[in-house]
Amino acid sequence: MTRRRLIRLFGWGLALAAAGAAAPEGPQIPRVHYIDLYGTGKITAARILREAKLETGQPLPASKGDLEERINQIAGISRVRVEAICCEGPDAVLFVGVEEKDGPRVSFRSEPMGKSVLPADLVDHYQQFVETVAKAVEQKISSDQVEISLANAAHGFEAEFTAFADEHAPLLRDVLRNTDDAEQRAIAAAVIGYAPKKAAVADDLQYALQDPDETVRGNAMRSLKALAIAGVRDSSLGIRISPTWLIELLNSLVLNDRLQAADLLLILSDQRETAVLDQMRQRALPSLAEMARWETLRYALPPFLLVGRIAGFDEEEIQRLWSSGEREIVIQRALGKPGARRK
Repeated sequence: MTRRRLIRLFGWGLALAAAGAAAPEGPQIPRVHYIDLYGTGKITAARILREAKLETGQPLPASKGDLEERINQIAGISRVRVEAICCEGPDAVLFVGVEEKDGPRVSFRSEPMGKSVLPADLVDHYQQFVETVAKAVEQKISSDQVEISLANAAHGFEAEFTAFADEHAPLLRDVLRNTDDAEQRAIAAAVIGYAPKKAAVADDLQYALQDPDETVRGNAMRSLKALAIAGVRDSSLGIRISPTWLIELLNSLVLNDRLQAADLLLILSDQRETAVLDQMRQRALPSLAEMARWETLRYALPPFLLVGRIAGFDEEEIQRLWSSGEREIVIQRALGKPGARRK
């Protein structure tokens, strides 16, 4: 398993691997349990599903590329991203992301041109860390346990990564910001988060949120999440994380950008600062509302909680409405339509 596949964990490969593990006589193609869409605006979800010939209960389409090409032929769509995630029992969840030609989009920096590299022994140890996580993930299969696997695997490498980040922060910063090798930048984004002086690397990690490579962004968000939690536990650390680029990533075509940004924004909005909630309302509320309606509950919950905070509900009421299946009350209140009903 490659590093890139492990960190993303979205795509046909994981679902098919799960099916193969469950069927010794030979891989069985999983069926589509749920189909969750994002990025829709003028083009309805119903039209996308109809023209793509997608419905729940059917086998996972054989070709991701062919499916994306069919959807991309729909007038008004400029880009498409389809990902399958394991598992709902023996089945997969299909996420279909679209970028409409006049819809919101996220722009990233151009590829940097620098040539600095990390020491080979650090790269080797990082690859060992990745393989450790890969084995744990393959044993658990379920993608919702990935973060637990990451945390457990990190314990065995924490001392080395911390020592390197303490002694070589300038090199990690240079690689993260300037190196033309995306894999090197991704390693730097992961390791720099172990720096003992965490407030000093927060800006570097926030800079990486605009990296053109999604794996770099994903590693940066994981590192920022650890910083955010540390800052909550000890305010004297002086850790400051701006919500701006995380909110922009809620409009990303890349599913992992959206999922990790929502998780981190839950921490940053915990005190319900008016500026953070207003910025989410202004820049990403339609995306959050769409995600909060997803059928896959474990992915719908974080954006739903954010929508509830934007709508002004207290935490207990948000949880009650979630548990009772009354999501639309919260969503409509956030959208300014408290009396409306979803069609």
